Amino acid sequence: MNRWNIGERAARVHAGSVVWDDHSGFMPVPDADLPQLQRWIDSGINYISIDVSFDALPREDAIKTIAAYRVWFEKHPGQYRLVETADDILRAKQDGKLAITFDIEGMNALDGDVNMVSLFYRLGVRQMLFAYNLNNEAGGGCHDDDQGLTAFGRDVIEEMNRVGMMVDCTHCGKRTALEAMATSQAPTIFSHSNMRALYDHERNIPDELIKACAKTGGVVGINGAGNFLDDVDAKTESMVRHIAHVADLVGPQHVGIGLDYDWDRYFKPVQDKKFWPAGRGYENRGNFKDASPEQLPQLTEALLDRGFSEDNVRGIMGGNFLRLAREVWK
Repeated sequence: MNRWNIGERAARVHAGSVVWDDHSGFMPVPDADLPQLQRWIDSGINYISIDVSFDALPREDAIKTIAAYRVWFEKHPGQYRLVETADDILRAKQDGKLAITFDIEGMNALDGDVNMVSLFYRLGVRQMLFAYNLNNEAGGGCHDDDQGLTAFGRDVIEEMNRVGMMVDCTHCGKRTALEAMATSQAPTIFSHSNMRALYDHERNIPDELIKACAKTGGVVGINGAGNFLDDVDAKTESMVRHIAHVADLVGPQHVGIGLDYDWDRYFKPVQDKKFWPAGRGYENRGNFKDASPEQLPQLTEALLDRGFSEDNVRGIMGGNFLRLAREVWK
């Protein structure tokens, strides 16, 4: 038996894939417990996009967090590689290292200045979403009276397209997401969003948004948060249900993984009812588990058992996001 305790066929496919986690869920603070990322390496994961800011935190903290993370990774070159291009990810995999880029949840970190997009890109940010649950100066959130994409938001998209940063519609309101996807000249993504058709939560996305994302050539990343899967135990099979829904709706080439895994379980709705409003499905959040990186080898096996071809499984586990990186990053 292999080190992941899965079948030999699944182990071969998992090891041969570029396994991609499109979003971390741990608290983006300078003193985060980054040695925990060894768990991704042990699970055969080759790439992770690490959250460095979200709208509920002070906007100036983003730069401090990026600075701290970059220094830490530079001091641990044997295990991690800060990457700039898609080919860098392949080189990191060949060398047995975890490839790292960053993402930002919500545009408060821009401080109203579109020029910050280019700076963040050069610091390693490869994707950014508009609004974390609530409206901001760029667009509308999923738990707010969605204002749609603002003039500033449109300017930001134009700059994101120019520099090569992926336009992410996770956490956004429906109107904002549709307008962002119509505005972007490059494929768009949902880095870590689950299916409203399977569980009616405002953070989950309806089929209309899945179809619109696929029309841009984009990818929907399924997350492992139990309360968005509607599964207390965040079982691998629950993730498969959401993956299969997207694959059946728009094709397996438009689905990937964004675990949103939080090792500290920092999130508590009582911390800030503003961003996680009462009566919106968060009251029992602390009772739900999150799917862990250790479940991704199991996910590879479960997808094969579900009848997905080896090529489609390799795409879902990371090849689809890698394709977008080749197309969008510059």
